[in-house]
Amino acid sequence: MEIGQDSFWGRLAPAEREALEVTSARRRYAAGDYLCHEGDQSKHVIVVLSGHVQVISHTTDDREVVIAVRSAGDIVGEMAALYDQPRSATLQALDQVEAITLLSDRFTHLCQTRAKLTWALLGVVHARFGELNRQRAEYGGGSASRRVFAQLVQMAVQSEDRNGTGIVIKSGWTQQQLADNAATSRESYARALRSLRERGIISTGRGWIRVHKLDELRRLAH
Repeated sequence: MEIGQDSFWGRLAPAEREALEVTSARRRYAAGDYLCHEGDQSKHVIVVLSGHVQVISHTTDDREVVIAVRSAGDIVGEMAALYDQPRSATLQALDQVEAITLLSDRFTHLCQTRAKLTWALLGVVHARFGELNRQRAEYGGGSASRRVFAQLVQMAVQSEDRNGTGIVIKSGWTQQQLADNAATSRESYARALRSLRERGIISTGRGWIRVHKLDELRRLAH
């Protein structure tokens, strides 16, 4: 899997990558494996080299909500490690994942002694704040259908599966998780998908959504 240039790993120079690798351990996770759980006191940082990891939080009524998906090149678990806090979210492999892990004190030392590594981390944090603000703007208002449409636009833009018949979204999320992420009910989510299918904007199957008319989906989301 290609590592994005805007990811944490993609922003690093070869020297910084080597410094991380020599102080880390390489791990592999099967689909469904947990990398850590919300509330854990574990103290290590994870850099995803291949595969996809979903970031799961829990609502006050103990429902699971998928708040993000991280892929090749992304760093996860860094805040808990840097600030000596319990894990703020659960991390679960969506497919086969290969990653490097390193203890928080080693990662902190590298951040303190290698400015280029720290700068790369700051760039990632800034990008994630921008991502969060966009999600609030897109999902925080408007009808339930518009929030679903905005969510699908975002996922389609991030998808790596593109061909002449459209953009395939394979999030690995259940429809309930997708609905929770879009701040709506499962029933409202299903109605929004049905409306899009009837217009020929999307088609759906078990575990995937194919977007045929991205520009039209964008128009409906705004």
